[in-house]
Amino acid sequence: MTSAYKTPVLILVCLFMFLSASAQQNDFATIKKKVVDELMKMDVEDEAVEEILGRMSKDGSFRDINYADLSRTAGFPHRRHTEDLVDLARAYKKEGSTYHQNGMLKERITASLKYWVDHDFFGDNWHNNQITTPTNLVHLMLLMGEELPGDLVQGAQPIIGRAHMEASGARPSGDRIVIAGILAKNLLFMEDHEGFDEVIKIIEGEIKFSTGERGMQHDYSFHHRHDRVNNTTSYGYGKYANAFGEWSYYVAGTKYAFSKEKIDQLADYYLDGVYKQLVYGIYEDISVKNRSISNKAGFQPKGTDEVEKMLFSTDYRRDELEEILKLRKGEISPTRSFSKFFWQTEHFVFQRPKFYTTVRMFSTRNRNMEEPYNGPGITTHHRADGTNYLMLKGDEYHDIWPVYDWQKISGTTILQKPKLHGPDNIQLDGLTDFVGAVTDGLYGAVAFDFKSPHDGVEAKKSWFFFDEEYVCLGTDIRSDAGLPVATTINQVLMRSDVTVMQQGEAKKIPHGRRGLDAVKYVYHDKVGYIFPEPVSIQLSNQEEKGRWSDITDQKNISEEVVREDVFMLWFDHGINPENASYQYIVVPNITEGELSGTSADNRGIEVLANNSEMQAVVNRKLGICQIAFYAPGELQMADGLRVALDRPGMAMLKMEGGRLKSMAVSDPSRKSDQLVLMVSGSYLSRREGIKTSPDPNNSGTQVVVELPQGVYAGKSVVVEFD
Repeated sequence: MTSAYKTPVLILVCLFMFLSASAQQNDFATIKKKVVDELMKMDVEDEAVEEILGRMSKDGSFRDINYADLSRTAGFPHRRHTEDLVDLARAYKKEGSTYHQNGMLKERITASLKYWVDHDFFGDNWHNNQITTPTNLVHLMLLMGEELPGDLVQGAQPIIGRAHMEASGARPSGDRIVIAGILAKNLLFMEDHEGFDEVIKIIEGEIKFSTGERGMQHDYSFHHRHDRVNNTTSYGYGKYANAFGEWSYYVAGTKYAFSKEKIDQLADYYLDGVYKQLVYGIYEDISVKNRSISNKAGFQPKGTDEVEKMLFSTDYRRDELEEILKLRKGEISPTRSFSKFFWQTEHFVFQRPKFYTTVRMFSTRNRNMEEPYNGPGITTHHRADGTNYLMLKGDEYHDIWPVYDWQKISGTTILQKPKLHGPDNIQLDGLTDFVGAVTDGLYGAVAFDFKSPHDGVEAKKSWFFFDEEYVCLGTDIRSDAGLPVATTINQVLMRSDVTVMQQGEAKKIPHGRRGLDAVKYVYHDKVGYIFPEPVSIQLSNQEEKGRWSDITDQKNISEEVVREDVFMLWFDHGINPENASYQYIVVPNITEGELSGTSADNRGIEVLANNSEMQAVVNRKLGICQIAFYAPGELQMADGLRVALDRPGMAMLKMEGGRLKSMAVSDPSRKSDQLVLMVSGSYLSRREGIKTSPDPNNSGTQVVVELPQGVYAGKSVVVEFD
């Protein structure tokens, strides 16, 4: 090539390199501006600044913080020091603020940062050292680090630097994205392009299925630890989904933008995992909470920030995301109906526009509950023992926990001990395999072959869910512990009078605690509890007392006595029951008059079986029959309509005009690769994985269903008949 040609080519190469570097620099600046703008969204009122400064000593410390106590149970009050610095920095940078570019405020921020850097407070809980403190300090740097003394900024770097990818907390799961995000922000502040490139790739790579390990499971639940306890709306929400969504928003429209595949998978996880474990996708579902249930909480809709960021990043499933946004803003009312079983987590959710209910269980495949790390959660032993919470508004159990009877948890069958076991005996392995559900996405049933690892109580428990009611069955209830056993229907904040129907007479029940005989139904706060046959029942509707400090080992927790009126309804199975049972129908969102008019015929609900081999319910109005086969068996569902199963499993059959329209089946034990059913009548299905063989004499049809395996074992299969 002649020199005449080399020169233009060289110029073009140089120009390309210059433009690429310039584009990268522009992208870097764009992302940094988004991060800072996000930090500046929060307003800081002058009164708040004055309050913070009023607590600050001359040396930059705060008089209300005990800096000497760095123990795990103290809750690390030191975090308020660095949080306050961020708030002061916002006020300093906010145009229009009284403290904008205020020299005195800058001096106080500098002194307070110096106090922290000089003492480098290192808590006993790794989270504070690797996440809390680095987060606050890097936010301070991004807001006004360029105006702080250089030696002080450099002194803070090793502290911020504890958030790195080899840190103990940066294990695969939610904390890995959070720590990577802290590191990425610091790299933005330090103008480290190369390091930023690497950490952004790490963040993008964390949205993936990790079934059997920490992280997102194939059913869109989330496990933070190897105990396989449900953490979907805690670690899996704020520290995983929201942390990723935050960065997908920051890098959108730049060379660092995440792939469509990853963002779409995040949307699937939000919509099919997180939001289906929130009440109407709006409010926190307390059945998913673990140790944090011991902490006093506010009650308000979840925020809209993560939804807005998703809508900024993608159009995938936009209508569903926009619906969640409108629900949280209060612009529309819930409309969605669904049924979902999280088979990797043994958690079932069921929603109709007017109610939301759940069943939480555990098995040999997962443990029951989080350990009480750092103090909270010391009373949660039985919260996965078939817990069945019901919510119409979402606040039915709000902050009931100081006055709660932790051995009468809604839905559970529990040995009534003088006191709970100790905090070291909370998290235990399940003892049974037959734990699962069958669902077609709209209706569903749940079965729990339960044996308590705490007390040895045994029971076969099942739930059957329909549009306007659900049915709860229990049988084979046994214990030899020499203490009473109780099954609790509900324990909830008392929000209305209580009405009981006895021997054809409905009457209001005065406050107190009592046993009642020949009860047909109980009504409280828009919920009816119907007993197919009149029963003896225990009822309490009175004030209960307790303290937040009673249910946690954390320090600095209020010892003030809390008083709440509580409604509690339960069966007393007596001491050492050998084969006790129960059955009841829950009817949410109903008036007392409507309940009275439909209770006589049990609302078209019929219990077909409730024994050690089978539990089955049919809803005659809907033409739906749901069955839990604990052993091979046969059931007569209606005149001339039978179903038989060759091994333990679950089935849900939809009938129309005396014939089967469809069915759903599952294997809660996860031991079979197929189920073989025999149904009366002649049927064909052309669905892949289904083999139908009608008998030529029309005595019935054999249906062979191939079951999901591997990461999908326990999931239901739906069979449509031609």
